[in-house]
Amino acid sequence: MKEVFSTPVRVYIEDTDAGGIVYYVNYLKYMERARTELLRALGYDKPAMPEQGLLLVVHSAQIQYRRSALLDDALRATAAIGKLGRAAVTFEQKIWRGDELICEGVVKVACVADDSRRPCALPEPIYSALKAVT
Repeated sequence: MKEVFSTPVRVYIEDTDAGGIVYYVNYLKYMERARTELLRALGYDKPAMPEQGLLLVVHSAQIQYRRSALLDDALRATAAIGKLGRAAVTFEQKIWRGDELICEGVVKVACVADDSRRPCALPEPIYSALKAVT
């Protein structure tokens, strides 16, 4: 069974449009936070990856919006590994308000070399850690 990582998110005024509804692109930011915290929980620090000559970059994102989140809502952003390849990982992600699904998406993240921006294999320790929660 795949593990689902979860992180809390609070909606601030900076996240909303003039109507007090979360502006659609901010859900992608919430999903990014969940992916970053998942990696952190596995012992990997994304900001340190360029020092290793690597970057994790979003290759593609498919998002479906179900409901609107509002100013001051307490949300939960989740991330689970959908598919793990040698040079890319696909995350299945959801944004929840309590038990209500607000937004869901699939985000593919690729590992690239910092100098060439060309695809490269995920380092074995990161690959193994991700495989363990798949």
